Amino acid sequence: MATFAGTQQKCMACDKTVYLVDKLTADNRVFHKACFRCHHCKGTLKLSNYNSFEGVLYCRPHYDQLFKRTGSLDKSFE
Repeated sequence: MATFAGTQQKCMACDKTVYLVDKLTADNRVFHKACFRCHHCKGTLKLSNYNSFEGVLYCRPHYDQLFKRTGSLDKSFE
């Protein structure tokens, strides 16, 4: 008889177990679909509309607004 051992993968945002049906992998990290959110506006992200800088996730509009306007990725933003 086969037994299901489950998964040991944890969401990078909430640190809870991520099951296959709710798994999303981005930047070699695992998230729940609902936890995959923009750091700035908290909007839900999709693989087609996100950017990441130093492990922090952003939607494309906020990434452009915060980083591309100055032409520098060294500036710190609130």
